[in-house]
Amino acid sequence: MSLVDKIKQQVVPRQATPVDVDDLVTRVEGLQRFVRAAEGHVPEDRLVAARTVIDRSGERLALSRAHTVVALAGATGSGKSSLFNAISGFQLSRVGVRRPTTGVAHACVWGQAGATPLLDWLGVPPNRRFTRESALDGNDEAALRGLVLLDLPDFDSVEERHRLEVDRMLRLVDLVVWVLDPQKYADRVVHQQYLAHFQRHRDVTAVVLNQADRLVRADTERLVADLRRLLDADGLTGVPAFATSAKGQPGQGQLRAALERAVATRQAALLRLGGDVTDAVAGLQPLVSSPAKVPAAVPQAAVDRLAGALGDAAGAPIVAAATERTYRHRATGTLGWPLLRWGRRLRPDPLRRLHLESGPTERPAASSLPESTAAQKAAVGLASRDVAAVAAEGLPEPWPAAIAAASRSRVDDVPDALDVAVASADLGVDRRPLWWRMVGALQWLGAATALAGLLWLAVRAVFALLGLPSVEGPTVGAGVPLATVLLGGGLLFGLLLAIVVRPFVAIGARRARARAERRLRASIASVAATHIVEPVHDVLRSYDEACAALAAAA
Repeated sequence: MSLVDKIKQQVVPRQATPVDVDDLVTRVEGLQRFVRAAEGHVPEDRLVAARTVIDRSGERLALSRAHTVVALAGATGSGKSSLFNAISGFQLSRVGVRRPTTGVAHACVWGQAGATPLLDWLGVPPNRRFTRESALDGNDEAALRGLVLLDLPDFDSVEERHRLEVDRMLRLVDLVVWVLDPQKYADRVVHQQYLAHFQRHRDVTAVVLNQADRLVRADTERLVADLRRLLDADGLTGVPAFATSAKGQPGQGQLRAALERAVATRQAALLRLGGDVTDAVAGLQPLVSSPAKVPAAVPQAAVDRLAGALGDAAGAPIVAAATERTYRHRATGTLGWPLLRWGRRLRPDPLRRLHLESGPTERPAASSLPESTAAQKAAVGLASRDVAAVAAEGLPEPWPAAIAAASRSRVDDVPDALDVAVASADLGVDRRPLWWRMVGALQWLGAATALAGLLWLAVRAVFALLGLPSVEGPTVGAGVPLATVLLGGGLLFGLLLAIVVRPFVAIGARRARARAERRLRASIASVAATHIVEPVHDVLRSYDEACAALAAAA
């Protein structure tokens, strides 16, 4: 067994589950669906990280997957530039111990084909790109074909732009090797501000204790063990941690073996993106923590209460009462004594007094209903809040606020919509029942009979007044003139008929009122559904979609 093989066996990194590209794409698409479902309902600052991961994942997957981007990150004086030069075999990055040293990232590429778009995406300046193409013919360098090794600026640089460049690069690279030195390996900055945030990227993280050539073996083992303890405290259990040096013992053998393994498996980019997605999902999980408690729709009882409050505010009871009076008014105009109907028709129709048509109209005019009272407006507001509260029960923040906002989103349109709904409702009083016509015909018959008797008596009176011979007519019974019988019988028949049909008119009027109430409530319920309930349902559907999408991304 060669020395390199023995070194590879000594490196026992945490075994990561291989990532399938299609599975990763499915997770990213799930994250994208979540963002689409949540936007407009969740504050934008809660979605920024997810959007960044979606964009970064799409961009990285579109670039070369034959290359693995590995960054050497460390503080000033950690020796990462020396380690970079030692691995590349050239003096590519300037070495120094004073701040700042490395101001921009340097890149060494083993196998240039297809790497240029990747380096452009990483933002490595062209004059800081180096290639080991000619050296790949050798067995030692061929194992690194596909490696893009970056030497980053110092994360503790006094230059803020250097620190910003480090933070930017750390979000883009596939694998990070943290280069620590024996004196500052326990520095709080590197552990709290950097390493502790890589818990979900343990599979693409390695830590080396550099400059171990300056230590005796016992001290090296002790420091590596202490470093291991610190990493476990950072939540990085299983992350490879070993000693290395740019010259002398132990050299770069273990680090090189880890790089060769990362290049050979070509999993680092996928593992990194998978960790990014996992991190984004974890940040979004509190937004969908209680899917089992969410109602599928607003309970009908709450919708009915809202429709009732809107109906009262819109004047539905007033219109229903006017419909009952209109029924009586029109029934009397049809069933009453014909000679008295003209007086009845002079009275205003109760519905027309409110500027309401009795049948459906395409363009209803504005009604003359009184404005809703303060109590009615308060009842509408309370019922609307009740709908939002019931719908939001069990949802985590900020969804209840989104539902409350949705229930108010079209509130300014509600008054006009209610007026149109009331004015255009078919109240069902235009249709005249068949029995009205029959009774009306009988009333005309009685009136004609009385009129015939009256005319006959008038003729007799005129003859008597002029001293002409008396015109005798037929008699009935004990000598009662037939004309008198016709007059009295016609009047009595009309009166009795009006008395007989009055209860039926009352029953019909009550039914007309009940029918008008039902139709008005249905029309007003449509306004409630369109302007208040449906926007709430839209948010609930978005929440359901967000839950399903986040489950797919997890």
